Amino acid sequence: MNQSWKIAALGGIAGAAVSLLFVFGAGALGLSPFAANGSALHGYLLAHPDVLVEMTDKLQAKQDADQDNTRQLAVNRLGLKAFFDPKLAFVTGPSGAKTTVVEFFDYNCPYCRASVPAVKKFYETHRNVRFAFIEFPIKGPASTVAARAAMAARKQPQKYLAFHFALMNQDGIIDENTVYSVARKTGLDLQKLKADMAAPSVDLALGTAHKLAEAAGIDGTPAFIVNGRIREGAMTDEVFAQMTKG
Repeated sequence: MNQSWKIAALGGIAGAAVSLLFVFGAGALGLSPFAANGSALHGYLLAHPDVLVEMTDKLQAKQDADQDNTRQLAVNRLGLKAFFDPKLAFVTGPSGAKTTVVEFFDYNCPYCRASVPAVKKFYETHRNVRFAFIEFPIKGPASTVAARAAMAARKQPQKYLAFHFALMNQDGIIDENTVYSVARKTGLDLQKLKADMAAPSVDLALGTAHKLAEAAGIDGTPAFIVNGRIREGAMTDEVFAQMTKG
């Protein structure tokens, strides 16, 4: 989304929109927007395209920071308890844990998959942490099928995390065939899984997860809430360390 925003801004360099962008954004760069006509602005930008790039970056950074602040305020209002509801999340770890991790994810999200090494490592090396894994399918029907299967796998709780991480480690689109193949390999009772996937509780959990994400301002995956602090984007060992220190 950020990249497309930049492309749109740069693509409009000759238009009035860019002129307005320059006028309103010049202050952020310490420039004095001159009161000349649009042609002067147009000429200046053509001669100094690096100014527009820098300004676009700064405006994008401000927009991102504003969105982050809005999300954080929303999470604060909702409270962590809302994210650890076992009706919508797979919750594991001690209830009184000082460190908590929430993840909203889509099985077909490349950034969620890129986060798996760090998430799995953190989970396996921090057994005193409370986790909430929340299926948040936003990438089409195939993602919804995978999410329904994962929610149904909670009925076989000892198999859920093995199934979850195995799905996340797949290459390509995870479709129904992939879901059932991975389910077999991870030891799930396939007949029970298929029956549980059709349960009304799965529809309710999916709907609740989407409503909670909307209330928290989450519109992409992955989204992490670590010790009450929200962050969208891929997770690394370093980011986990930064968000859990102190």
